[in-house]
Amino acid sequence: MQQLRILYRDEYMVIVEKPPGLQVHPPESGGRVRVTALSLLKHQMGQWVYPVHRLDRATSGVLMFAFSSEIAAELQALFKSEKIWKTYVCVCRGWLEPKFTVESPLKTALGDLVSAKTHFDVVSRFEMPFPAAGFSRSRYSLVKAMPVTGRFHQIRRHLKHISHPMIGDSVYGDGKHNRYWREVLGAKILLLRAYSLQFIHPRTREPIYIYSRWPRIWHELFDRVGVCPFLMERAIT
Repeated sequence: MQQLRILYRDEYMVIVEKPPGLQVHPPESGGRVRVTALSLLKHQMGQWVYPVHRLDRATSGVLMFAFSSEIAAELQALFKSEKIWKTYVCVCRGWLEPKFTVESPLKTALGDLVSAKTHFDVVSRFEMPFPAAGFSRSRYSLVKAMPVTGRFHQIRRHLKHISHPMIGDSVYGDGKHNRYWREVLGAKILLLRAYSLQFIHPRTREPIYIYSRWPRIWHELFDRVGVCPFLMERAIT
């Protein structure tokens, strides 16, 4: 059975690396999913674990579980009070300003508008030899995204809102650019990585900083973009 890479573990929680294409837990709609991050980790740990937050099925990266419902509630309270800092890395179409914030409300599944805020920092802006919109080359940005709130598909929807859709996004993205990058990387993948979590441990009061490793496909991307991931890791704080 597949095992998840463990990034951090203590008596209270375990933080793992979720691969793309894996759901965190069975869908609330009741659909059947045989393998989830929850089921894999439960088997791997030999005990029940409690999801603290979610990642979309297509999103890979750092994912936190607790070993008790009490600890899970404490960690979820930290997320809600914005005391756990999340950093994502993604690629989007076009060149963006070095630093900016999108503060645009988003609709829930019930149609209610809720506040949503995301900070963005550009790591690198680059071009690729893909003709589009009358130009011989296309522009892209490698971006750090730091969501303040945690709404459904927040980063993806905020990038669409400013007309710079995320690469590999089949819901809000651009099909032409998605197909191009699928050929470049040899895989269909959403270029969104839940890179790191930073927080004060609710029990030990120790500062915790956990970051994911870069899988092969991201190294291929970095090679093409000309960015050293190790230098970028030191820059992400």
